[in-house]
Amino acid sequence: MSLMDSIAPSHLSMPVSGPVSAEDLGEILARLRTTQPLVQCLTNAVVTNFTANVLLALGAAPAMVDVPVEAGEFARIASGVLINLGTPHGEQRAAMIEAARAANDLGTPWVLDPVAVGALTVRTAFAGLVTELRPAVVRGNASEVIALAGTGAGGRGVDATDDVESARDAALALAARTGGTVAVSGPVDLVLDAERSVRVHGGSALLTQVTGGGCSLGAVTAAFAAAAGDPFAGAVAAHAMYAVASEAAAERSSGPGTFAPAFLDALASTTPEDLAAKAVLR
Repeated sequence: MSLMDSIAPSHLSMPVSGPVSAEDLGEILARLRTTQPLVQCLTNAVVTNFTANVLLALGAAPAMVDVPVEAGEFARIASGVLINLGTPHGEQRAAMIEAARAANDLGTPWVLDPVAVGALTVRTAFAGLVTELRPAVVRGNASEVIALAGTGAGGRGVDATDDVESARDAALALAARTGGTVAVSGPVDLVLDAERSVRVHGGSALLTQVTGGGCSLGAVTAAFAAAAGDPFAGAVAAHAMYAVASEAAAERSSGPGTFAPAFLDALASTTPEDLAAKAVLR
C-alpha cells in the first residue's frame, strides 16, 4: 500500500461546489479578515520575513514553525499549512512530512509549492514523496507543475521556461493524482481541480522582481483555503487578491524597491468590495 492509498484527508471528500464568482471572492476575504487564519509556513530561508509580512498585511497570522516534532504539533492547531521546497535541508524535510500528515489527520488544508522541482535532484525526489500525501493545493509556475507531474524537466531554477497553457494537462493530471486543486501562476493564472477551472487575469510583473513575491502566494493560498473551506475557491481568491493588490501597488511605485512596501500596503487596504469589483475571472 502506498502513502496515497493509506491517507484520505477530509478535503478529498468535500462536495464539489459551483463556479467561483467575483462576489464569492469578496465574501471569502471578509471571512479571512474576521477569522484571521493561523498559517504555518515551512518555507525557504530567503523569503521568511516577506512571507510573514504578506500574511500580516492580508489579515492572517503567520507562524514559521519548521522544526521536527514541533512542526507536527503546530500543524494540529494551524488553520492552514504551507510547504515550500525552496531550501529543503534534511531537518526541514522531516518537519514537512510531519506537518503534512498532521494536517491530513485533521482535514486542515495544506499547500505544496514545488520550488525549482525538475531542475534539482534532491527536491524533485522529495516533492514526489510529499505529493503522495495529497496536498489540498499545489501552487507553482508552469515548469514546476509540468515537472512535478513527470512530463517535463523543470525550468531555469525558480524561473519558468514553459507557458501556463502548456501546463494545463499536467495540472489536470496532478489534480487527479492528489484529489485537490492545482494553481499555475503566470501572466494569467490557471486554477483547476477535477471539475472546475478558472483563469485569473491581471497583476503586475513587478512581483517577479521582489524576493518572495511568488513564494508568499503559497502562504496566501493556504490562508484563503482555510477561510473558504474549499481549496479551489481559496486558491482562486488568493490569486485574484494578488492580482488586484499588485496592480494597485504598481500604480504607486517607481520600481521594485518601492513596489514591495506598496504591495504590503495594498494587501492591507484592499477591501472585500474592492476584490469583488476588480477581480477578473474567466
